[in-house]
Amino acid sequence: MNNRIIELFKKKDKEVLNIYFTAGFPAIEDTTRILKALEKSGADMVELGIPYSDPLADGPTIQESGAQALDNGMTIKKLFEQLEGIREEVSLPIMFMGYINPIMQYGIENFCKKAGELGIDGLILPDLPFHEYNTMYKKVFEENNISNIFLVTPQTSEERLKVIDESSEGFIYVVSTNSTTGNADKKIDDNTAYFERIQNANLSNPTLIGFNIKDNETFTNASKYSNGAIIGSAFIKAIENSTDLEGDIDKFVKSVKG
Repeated sequence: MNNRIIELFKKKDKEVLNIYFTAGFPAIEDTTRILKALEKSGADMVELGIPYSDPLADGPTIQESGAQALDNGMTIKKLFEQLEGIREEVSLPIMFMGYINPIMQYGIENFCKKAGELGIDGLILPDLPFHEYNTMYKKVFEENNISNIFLVTPQTSEERLKVIDESSEGFIYVVSTNSTTGNADKKIDDNTAYFERIQNANLSNPTLIGFNIKDNETFTNASKYSNGAIIGSAFIKAIENSTDLEGDIDKFVKSVKG
């Protein structure tokens, strides 16, 4: 497999900034506008959230953005329509982040085929069981050149980490804390031993730390232990009431990168 995620990490292995936002938020037609603005402002890759009514891994900020996107009328079909021709305008790696139910309703093979045609590079499905992916869906992902991104947590054993690394192509998503996204009570500094354990595990894949990364300080700190970090809730807050979307996105990305 060789997609834009893999190519990115060949060229850049430090302080990679991955920004998450919810498709169809703040307004339904903002999806491609935000993608273009993120590339222009210097984000390295984008995680595009597919809104879902029961998002277990998401904290209140991302949940609310998803609820608003659904109220706006966002669907997988609508998202695919919005992304037609996106590769003529945006070249940075794009992943979908979502949950297995709506994708199964759409049909996993059809979903992966359409995503591949649009130039989507990766898929993050926190509730797709590891064994199910390996035995039922891996071939479909690979045929469409889509990296399946696995999550690891402080509870992930050495043995499972090794198995995940062997099954991964792209990067491994290191969940910083045992909580949902955007939890202000959880500090990534509390988990240095965990980050060091992952860092010293001799993984063949790059790692990005996500959950509770929100500014230059937390991004720089996370990047000491990994190839970079993922920011979601803080970005959603930065754009939710924006009257100058491109300007606010540029300001946010530049403030994080320092």
